Amino acid sequence: MHILITGIGGFVGSRLARHLLARGDRVSGTYVDARPGLAGAELFEADLLDRPALERAIRAASPDAIVNLAGLSHIGESWEWERMSDYFWVNVAGTGNVVAAAGGRPVVIASSADVYGNVPVEEQPIPETRRVAPQTPYALTKAAGERLALAQGGSAAVICRSFNLVGPGQAPKFALASWASQLGAIRRGERPPVLEVGDLSTRRDFVHVDDGAEAYRLLAEKGEPGEVYNLASGHAVQMRDALQRLLALSGVHAEVKEGIYPPRPFDIPCLSGDAGRLRALGWQPARTLDDALEDIWRDFGFQNPKSS
Repeated sequence: MHILITGIGGFVGSRLARHLLARGDRVSGTYVDARPGLAGAELFEADLLDRPALERAIRAASPDAIVNLAGLSHIGESWEWERMSDYFWVNVAGTGNVVAAAGGRPVVIASSADVYGNVPVEEQPIPETRRVAPQTPYALTKAAGERLALAQGGSAAVICRSFNLVGPGQAPKFALASWASQLGAIRRGERPPVLEVGDLSTRRDFVHVDDGAEAYRLLAEKGEPGEVYNLASGHAVQMRDALQRLLALSGVHAEVKEGIYPPRPFDIPCLSGDAGRLRALGWQPARTLDDALEDIWRDFGFQNPKSS
């Protein structure tokens, strides 16, 4: 199968590209700014907001399917007034450009669990039939991008509502990678033994990014156009528990300063998803949160002291 990945140099895009190449698929991708070092992938420079460039890339590659992973993805950043319009342009208009440029080819749209909003815990794991209720600028852009993709004439869009994908390569502005980065700096003696974290009471549904890559490949091949699929484990883990696991794994002793960052408006206390539709296609996660934490810690140059 030949898949074109928009945002191929990003956290999920690069892992998906490597997964596809390892299994013998043909891979093309678009990027902006720095050209990613992905041997074996055919690369095109094309911004989501440049529809002619996207059309040229897709026409030149002629893929069987497209996975749209390009976009802006930080909830806190989306509240910043000077960044808010960027989120709407890139995540909404950019998604529309990809679908239009696809020329009727299957397009898997990477959306987010945040479109569901604040769902009562007793009504979780959340099914795809749940009505969306976005509460942040980021979630609004993802919900609008979904609707636009499905509404465009001739669209063969498949929506993937991803819960928290985690693992190696994630930027330190996200929680688990931020903690690992701080703990690494403490271990190297580059900062005092104080770990600064946000609200640890929230609960999230974590999926290893490599399991996510397998899900995106499956949806590109077997996803039903017009359908929505949750990418989730079905189990929510409290952030405090995730932090304790990382601390034990790292072997670093540090004072934890909780709530160091101001609370975000409309922060969701719990998110977990029902991935029954995706599992029905044959997806089965093979990795745990502990596997992801080990990979993140290793990504910062360390081995688990218990296994070294």
